[in-house]
Amino acid sequence: MRHVRVVACVLLAVLAVAAPAAAAPEGQLTWGVHISLAPTWFDPAETQGLITPFMVLYAVHDAMAKAMPGSTAAPSLAESWQVSPDGRVYDFTLRKGVKFHNGDLLTSEDVKFSFDRYRGAAAKTLKERVAAVETPDPLHVRFRLRNPWPDFMTFYTAASGAGWIVPKKYVDKVGDEGFKKAPIGAGPYKFVSFSPGVELVLEAFDGYWRKTPNVKRLVFKVIGDEATRLAALKRGEIDIVYSIRGELAEELQRSPGLVLKPTVIQAPQWVSMLDQWDPKSPWHDRRVRLAANLAIDRKAINEAITLGHSRLTYSIIPSTFDFYWQPPAYAFDPAQAKKLLAEAGYPNGFDAGEYYLDVAYANVQEAVANYLQQLGIRSKLRPVERASHWASYGDKKYKNLAYTASGAFGNAATRLETFVVAGGAYVYGSYPEIDTLFKDQAAELDRKKREALLHKIQQIMYEKTMFIPIWELAFINGHGPRVQESGLGLIPGHAYSAPYEDVKLKAK
Repeated sequence: MRHVRVVACVLLAVLAVAAPAAAAPEGQLTWGVHISLAPTWFDPAETQGLITPFMVLYAVHDAMAKAMPGSTAAPSLAESWQVSPDGRVYDFTLRKGVKFHNGDLLTSEDVKFSFDRYRGAAAKTLKERVAAVETPDPLHVRFRLRNPWPDFMTFYTAASGAGWIVPKKYVDKVGDEGFKKAPIGAGPYKFVSFSPGVELVLEAFDGYWRKTPNVKRLVFKVIGDEATRLAALKRGEIDIVYSIRGELAEELQRSPGLVLKPTVIQAPQWVSMLDQWDPKSPWHDRRVRLAANLAIDRKAINEAITLGHSRLTYSIIPSTFDFYWQPPAYAFDPAQAKKLLAEAGYPNGFDAGEYYLDVAYANVQEAVANYLQQLGIRSKLRPVERASHWASYGDKKYKNLAYTASGAFGNAATRLETFVVAGGAYVYGSYPEIDTLFKDQAAELDRKKREALLHKIQQIMYEKTMFIPIWELAFINGHGPRVQESGLGLIPGHAYSAPYEDVKLKAK
């Protein structure tokens, strides 16, 4: 065996267990959340290929390893791990003495149980490649792979909820639905109460292994309207606000005592043309798909909605991910777009049907729909609450057009597996050459050769004009005068406040 992760001195400083006695947690921090929270996000087993669940997971639960300040895979519940020379066996050593919120000690059985019950977006990929999970003793877990797989750690610790650990005895006792009603984890905060559509309340867990949280109580208030969220921040009713855009963001920036926190996150947003594999659909013609891309003024949308902070990458893969390939830009060229549409047989455009979207990003999709309308591509916007949107999307209930995005951690392969390759959680159709290349890269241990394969896939995606990429989102948040540390931006690429045990109020 050889170590592939070493707990460096800098990480030991960040994640130190032994520390001077900390002051007892005090006070309350309140967030204004831009979406309606859903119980499905309280259970790591149901984690979709999105960043949203991690808003809650980082508070209530903990993972074998996770993104933290200074590291994309910081040792957490696992203090170290080793991989065999043939790349088929991963051995994890658990951190001793870690307790769940109910006092139960965390053991290897909980790790195996959490993996076995995981049914989220990456479940198929993980279950197909992991031959067995063994528990030699309470502090050791062994994963045996069917074949060497260079992305095991990425899928297990970053791009899924499979490595976020829940207590086996408790889940067995209350069942899956009972667990979502009263989740127990090993994270820095304990579940107190949840009022659907209103708020989630959490309280500091003073037994958290990493450190005692600074703040006693966290409250996540659901405030769907942006103007209302900003007004609540200005009145001091909330301390940290998510997703404030356009003129409201400018107002936040001008307001005394308030701080604007724009961060480009690993969350490209794009429009999926779900019927492009149907020969009867206009979207089957690449000229139509290209015309739609040329019809949209992304720079204007960026300036108007995210104050120019979003990054125009023309890809559905985050530019910060390993194996990212930069595609050429789509010019804003309405004249060429109309010419292509006429050549495809639609000189007057066509009825594109329903356009499904996450209600939290309705203003972005309205702008996109308006540009398509000017081209003659007419659609009907169908805003849906986020949890329902992704449930329907994953159940393959949509047609025509759909807003698509992901801010989950991972690399190019994890995004392709979820959104591009046959069998992916949100894949409505695929291309055989891409599917073949994806299988080849998954087994390729030579990094340069693997990079070439993943770049080739992204090139084919561009050549086929599979998507309408909008931007790499700048998530614009803010906080009020009571906040010393908001947690915003501490973890690069992460959309929300984290680590929660590090957030802090100013001294009175």
